[in-house]
Amino acid sequence: MSNLPFSNLHAAMQAQVDQQFLPCVSTALFQGRDVVDTFCTGFANKEDGEALREDHLFRMFSSTKLVTSCAMMLLAEEGRIRWDDPVEAYIPELGQRSVLKAGAKSIDEVEPARSPITLRHLMTHTSGLSYGIFDPGTVMYKAYQQAAVMHPGKNLAEMMRVLATLPLNFHPGTQWEYSVATDVLGRVVEVVSGESFGAFLARRIFQPLGMHDTDFWVPPAKQDRLCKLYVGVDLLDPRKPGLLRADDKPFPGAYTHPAVRESGGGGLVSTLGDTIKFIQSLLPGGPTLLQPASLALMFSNQLPPHLCVNFPNLPMFTNKGFGLGSSVTTATGPLEPQGVVGEVGWGGLAGTIWWINPRIGIAGVLMTQRYFGFGNPYSFEFKHQAYKALGFA
Repeated sequence: MSNLPFSNLHAAMQAQVDQQFLPCVSTALFQGRDVVDTFCTGFANKEDGEALREDHLFRMFSSTKLVTSCAMMLLAEEGRIRWDDPVEAYIPELGQRSVLKAGAKSIDEVEPARSPITLRHLMTHTSGLSYGIFDPGTVMYKAYQQAAVMHPGKNLAEMMRVLATLPLNFHPGTQWEYSVATDVLGRVVEVVSGESFGAFLARRIFQPLGMHDTDFWVPPAKQDRLCKLYVGVDLLDPRKPGLLRADDKPFPGAYTHPAVRESGGGGLVSTLGDTIKFIQSLLPGGPTLLQPASLALMFSNQLPPHLCVNFPNLPMFTNKGFGLGSSVTTATGPLEPQGVVGEVGWGGLAGTIWWINPRIGIAGVLMTQRYFGFGNPYSFEFKHQAYKALGFA
């Protein structure tokens, strides 16, 4: 493996830092279960010139979703949940839903849901729930904002009671929309396990895997290891160089004290080393967190042929299906390497990325802290260079 051209990948990532697109970047590549390359460059704190280390902590945002999905898979392996169970079997207030009528001008223009939300709907973002952050100006956006669905001062049980007052955006199973569904799954874990979501993750995932730096908050002794967060100078043009501090994101004082809302959709902090351990536990060739059949199910497309990953105001990702917790690449996209078919992956709002390609036995992780960074050009550059270095360009 030593003769593979990792130097091209390193140079490409270094350029992202030098050209002021990313404040820092650390990466890891896997062939099979083996870590064949790591790279770390840039600054955890640009203003102080603090060089990034592999033990620095990153805000994971939606990279948290993979952990939550694995927690659900563990419960399924034990027969404690079933994917087609209605959510009200665990969270009664989320039963008997109403749905916003097509073309509704008011949040009160609703009709009864034709079917209940199932756990499978929640895992695949086909539940009818929304996020209330990606579609400004819509009826649902305004309703989620007014109800403060994502308020960090609400625990998961309180969040469910707020969601129960709002209609769904569509009938369950009929569309795909990125949503707070994974936070609902976190509450399901609490109800089924009888413990807090964070305690379950610590006991069943973090402690067994030796992920000692992954949690929903950063204790005082570790806060000097939390990377500073940055945002591009122009949110609408990620190709414009320049970075600004974003200390108040996702809210002032975030991660400095125990979290009230342990968000399964986006609340964890972690390090490159811990993330390597977690991804490794999902790869064959050694002890895995989940059974092989669970991993195969998790990484297979669960969407019907007419649905795909689809964000407001963006072209449809017609080559991206969705498994039980992450996207599944069904065809090569225009900005992707030829070997990408079969890849599963996702990322976080602050720019963290993970992907696994079980078909060809490779995986990659990228950590950075650029707010609204996921999907920026660097993510495509990383993937192209990684696939090339691993021999699958």
